[in-house]
Amino acid sequence: MVKIKVNPLLQDFKTPHATAPFPLIKEEHFLPAFKECIKTGEKEIEKIVTNKEAPTFENTVVALENSGRLLNRTAGIFYNLLSSETNDQIQAIAQEVSPLLTKFQNDINLNPDLFVRIKKVYTGKDQLDLTPEQQMLLENTYSGFVRRGANLSDDDKEKFRQLSTELSMLTLKFGENILKETNKYELLITEKDQLSGLPESEVESAAGRAKSKGKVGWLFDLSMPAYSPFMKYTDNRDLRKELYLAYNSKSFKGDELDNQENVKRIVAIRLEMAKLLGYQNYADYVLEKRMAINTDGVYKLLNDLYDASYKVALKEKAEVTEYAKSLDFENEIMLWDWAYYSEKLKVKKFDLNDEMLKPYFELSQVIDGVFGLATELYGISFKENRNIPVYHEEVLPYEVYNADGTFLSVLYADFHPRTGKRGGAWMNEFKGQWKDNGVDSRPHITIVMNFTRPTGTKPALLTFDEVNTFLHEFGHALHGMLANSTYTSLSGTNVYRDFVELPSQIMENWAVEKEFLDRFAKHYQTGETIPSGLVKKIKDSENFQAGYLSNRQLSFGFLDMAWHTLTEPFTGSVKDFEEQAWKRTQIFPVISEVCMSTQFSHLFAGGYAAGYYGYKWAEVLDADAFSVFKEKGLFNKDVATSFRKNILEKGGTEHPMVLYKRFRGKEPTVDALLERSGLK
Repeated sequence: MVKIKVNPLLQDFKTPHATAPFPLIKEEHFLPAFKECIKTGEKEIEKIVTNKEAPTFENTVVALENSGRLLNRTAGIFYNLLSSETNDQIQAIAQEVSPLLTKFQNDINLNPDLFVRIKKVYTGKDQLDLTPEQQMLLENTYSGFVRRGANLSDDDKEKFRQLSTELSMLTLKFGENILKETNKYELLITEKDQLSGLPESEVESAAGRAKSKGKVGWLFDLSMPAYSPFMKYTDNRDLRKELYLAYNSKSFKGDELDNQENVKRIVAIRLEMAKLLGYQNYADYVLEKRMAINTDGVYKLLNDLYDASYKVALKEKAEVTEYAKSLDFENEIMLWDWAYYSEKLKVKKFDLNDEMLKPYFELSQVIDGVFGLATELYGISFKENRNIPVYHEEVLPYEVYNADGTFLSVLYADFHPRTGKRGGAWMNEFKGQWKDNGVDSRPHITIVMNFTRPTGTKPALLTFDEVNTFLHEFGHALHGMLANSTYTSLSGTNVYRDFVELPSQIMENWAVEKEFLDRFAKHYQTGETIPSGLVKKIKDSENFQAGYLSNRQLSFGFLDMAWHTLTEPFTGSVKDFEEQAWKRTQIFPVISEVCMSTQFSHLFAGGYAAGYYGYKWAEVLDADAFSVFKEKGLFNKDVATSFRKNILEKGGTEHPMVLYKRFRGKEPTVDALLERSGLK
C-alpha cells in the first residue's frame, strides 16, 4: 500500500492559536496546496451561483466574503515567506502560482451569473435594513466587480484576463530582479585605512559581515544597516560614490536583471486595463477609491507642499555646500556627498550623531519601550511564546492580550537583514480578523525590518531612524491587531491606501518625546536614562533638512503620478521620462548611471501605484491627529481610546473621512504638518 503524504497546509493547524506550523511546511507542499485550495474555492463559488433561493445579502454577498478562507490562509503563509525568507524554489513556485491565482480571481470577478446575483442585491439595497458595515461590504463588493471587469463585453473580459495575468507575472519579476541585484553586490575592503571616518561599531559590523561570508576584511552590502552609515561617515569619496551608484542603479544595467522594459510594460498594461474600464488613465481608476478623489486633489496636495518645501531645500543645500567648502571640499556637492557633509553639519549645529544615541537604543529595550507605549495607550500586553512556530530562528513570536485578559492577536517580529529577505520594512498579516457564528477569529500579524545586527562585542544597538521605523511598522501592526470588524475585507489595514499610513506615522511622533524615551532609553552598559540634554538635541534637530526631506518625498509622488497619468503607452527612455517627471524638485545634477523607477517597488511590485502621495497626505493626518495628544496629554487615555475605537478598530467599515472626523471633530488641515516640520 502506498503511503499518502499529508500536506500540512490542508490540515487543521494544531498549534497555539492555529498559527502556521512552519517546521512541518516544505516548499513542495505549496503548489499542491494552492491547487487544492483553488478547487475548494471554486466549489464555494459554484454553491453561491447555483443557489435556487433568491439572492440576498447573506446568501450571496456574505457567502462570497466568507469563501476562499483556506486559499487565503495558504497564500498568507506563502507570500510572507516570499518576502521574508525566500529562495530560488519559492520564487519558482511564485511564478507558477501567480497565473493560477489570477485566473481564479478573474473567474470570480468575470462570472456573469455571480454578478447577476450581486447586482440584484445591490439594486435593492434601499429596501434592506443594513448596518453601516454591511452597507460598505455591499458597496465594495458591487463596485469591486465593476472595477474588475464584470460589465465588460465577452471580448473585453478575455482581454482583461490576459492583461491581469501578465501584470501579476511582471510585478513578481520586478521584485525578484531587485532582490537578486541587492544580494549580488558586495564591497569588500581589505585595507583598514579605507575605513577612515567610520565609527568603530560600524567597522566591527562590517568585519562580522565578512566573516559570515568566509571572507577576510570588511564587507559592505546594499542592506540599509550597511549602506546608510557608510554614506554618512566614510571619508573616502570614491568608495562613497561606488556604493551610492550600486545602491541606486539596481535593475538599471541593461542585463538580465534590468527592469526598464518591465516598468514600461507594467505602466502600459495598467493604462490599457483602465481604458477598458472606461477611465482616461490609471490614476483616475485608482483615485476613485481614495480620499484624494481625483488627480486634482493629489496635485493640489503635492503642489501646496512643494511651495512650502522647495525653496527651503535649496537653502539647506546651500548651507551644506558652504560648510563643505569650510572643510576644504572644492568639488560640486553630489548625492554621494550629501549624507556625509549633512551629517558633519548636523553634528556641528546640534552636537548629535547616531553613535551618541545608539547606546540608549538596545533592541530588547526598544521592544519594551514600543510595546509599553501600546500598553500605556490601549491597555494591551505582549507575552513572548516560543511554542508558536516561526519561519526563521530569529523571529520572535508574541501573544497579545487586551487589558481584560482576552486574547487579541499573534505578533511575529523579524528584525535583521538576511539574503532571503527583501530590503525595507513592512507589516503584513498571515491571517486577517473576522467574526462568524459568534466567534471573533483573531489576526496573526507580522512586522519585518532590516535593523542593525549585534556584533561580537555589542548587542543590537539601533539608530534613531531605526527606532522611528520600528514605531512606524508597529503602528501598522496595531491597526491589524486591534481590528474589530465582522468581515475580513473591511478589517484592519484594509482601508484606503492614503489613509493606511495614519496609524503608522502617528506613532513616530512619540520618538522625540522625553516622557516616552525615559521609559526605555537607558544606556545598555550603565543603565543611565537618556540625558535631558541629548533628548533636547534630538528635538532641536528634528527639523534638520525638513525642506530637503519633504521635497525628496514629493519628487517620488510627482514621479508616480507622471507614470500613471499617461494616456498613451510609453515607449521612450525610462531615465529621460523620470528626469522630466520630477525635474522641478531636483536640486542635484543628473546622474546618468542611476534610476529610481527600475527599483521603485512601491509602484511596480507593491500597492502604491498612483498612491505614493499618500505618505504626504498621511503626514497631514498624523500631525493633525497627534496635536490632540499634545494638547490633552501624550498618554491621555480618553484620546487613545477614541483613536482606538474610531480609527484602529474600524478598519474600512466606514469612509475614512467619516472616521477621522469622528475622532478629531473636524477635517484635517496642513497647518499642523507645516508647523511641526518648521515649513509654515
